[in-house]
Amino acid sequence: MNIAYEILLMLDPDLPEERQTEIVTRARELIEKGGGTWQSHDVWGRRRLAYEIDHKPDGAYHLFLFQAEPETLDELSRILKITDGVMRHLAVRQVEGGRTSAPPPMPAPDDRQPAYAEANIRSHEDSSSHEDSEEES
Repeated sequence: MNIAYEILLMLDPDLPEERQTEIVTRARELIEKGGGTWQSHDVWGRRRLAYEIDHKPDGAYHLFLFQAEPETLDELSRILKITDGVMRHLAVRQVEGGRTSAPPPMPAPDDRQPAYAEANIRSHEDSSSHEDSEEES
């Protein structure tokens, strides 16, 4: 009995496009060879990581939706673990009626200081001016 799965795949962002396509094609072939059906491949693109992995601040994300036997998923996970260029992957069972979509892109970082930083600077200046006036007395 085929079960609906999704895999979120994080690839090394420095991989050439051809190598990324090769990894995705290999995963698709493995699923189809195991009697599964490929539903979709959604490229989420390059995203900033919460923390560095292998000294890399970004990852290239791909979402696979497919149906397969649990044994096929086990084999696919095994292959992804040993494939160069795959930084992480997570396979989960799809929730019936649910749909995973890419998060909105992060806004570009700006060089402005947050409002609290300005308040801290003013507070520090106020306290130092208060200390100066006490010394003069």
